[in-house]
Amino acid sequence: MQQIVPPYLLDRIAEAAAPRFPLAADAARRSLLRVPPARLGLPPVPHADDRDDRLPGVLPDAPSRPDRRISDAEGEEKLPGRLVRREGERATGDPAVDEAYDGLGDTHRLFERVFGRDSIDGAGMPLEATVHFGEHYDNAFWDGERMVFGDGDGEVFRGFTGSLSVIGHELAHGVTEHTAGLRYQGQSGALNEHVSDAFGALVEQYGLGQDAEAASWLIGEGIFTDEVQGRALRSMLEPGTAYDDDVLGRDPQPAHMRDYIETAEDNGGVHLNSGIPNRAFALAARKLGGFAWEHVGRIWYDVLTSGRLAPDATFAQFAGETLRQAERRFGAGSPELAAVREGWNEVGVEPETASERASA
Repeated sequence: MQQIVPPYLLDRIAEAAAPRFPLAADAARRSLLRVPPARLGLPPVPHADDRDDRLPGVLPDAPSRPDRRISDAEGEEKLPGRLVRREGERATGDPAVDEAYDGLGDTHRLFERVFGRDSIDGAGMPLEATVHFGEHYDNAFWDGERMVFGDGDGEVFRGFTGSLSVIGHELAHGVTEHTAGLRYQGQSGALNEHVSDAFGALVEQYGLGQDAEAASWLIGEGIFTDEVQGRALRSMLEPGTAYDDDVLGRDPQPAHMRDYIETAEDNGGVHLNSGIPNRAFALAARKLGGFAWEHVGRIWYDVLTSGRLAPDATFAQFAGETLRQAERRFGAGSPELAAVREGWNEVGVEPETASERASA
């Protein structure tokens, strides 16, 4: 179950919100009952240890050519809904439809212009989305074929199409499916969530033209109503600080391995422990400065497409591969390699070396 709002937060709202937000409490309960369809579970890319197809340093800033199709569920929980906007058609005037259309385009543009990837599968896959899903549905998810957006309950959550990082996050789950295929459990599941947060943040930064210093590094900024004491669902730079509210409680994400959360809930804490690699990524990006998609973004994309990650990769294994790809792309003595190593050190992750992996 891979949704932008983690189950522990919906649980909290369902249990504690009724006196202050009765509609939100009911919406959270119903959202928890809705389980998205099974994901595709595609195999990871083939191992390609000695490939020579690394991306060029700069790609032409030409317009990308997505194939977008937006449907309206009209408050029902049936997919795909009624098709209301195709690629190239004019804005409809429905904010959810038009925000979804624009967000899909912004995500496609980042992956094509920066990474040379043609859509989610790398082969021109149409980008489909359904809006107005369910009644007061408090979530957004990628079901292996399309993005699905609820309108929120209006008390705690606004509509989910208003956050570009949410759209980028969910579509990045599709990229992970078609590349590394990280299993959605434990540390590999937290890495799956982390990768989506990282590329969700990059989609937003690319769309706004923000460098690493100016960026908020918030995931889901703006989806809370003004009644909630919170900035976003998660902070990549400062995990554990995104919200602190009487009803929602305090953001529980750890920022360091010493605080790693062992739990059977949330698929082994995938939305919780993703805060650790999130912080490593954001720290490395800020250390380097400039546009994050030009350095750490390229390294992380190289990791995803390397064919070297096992579906059940650990934080240490993923970190080791980021160092390897940083060296391959930027060189052994590069600031990029040093910044990535420092980021992992700051969050207490010791990267696994190739020799350690071979002897395991």
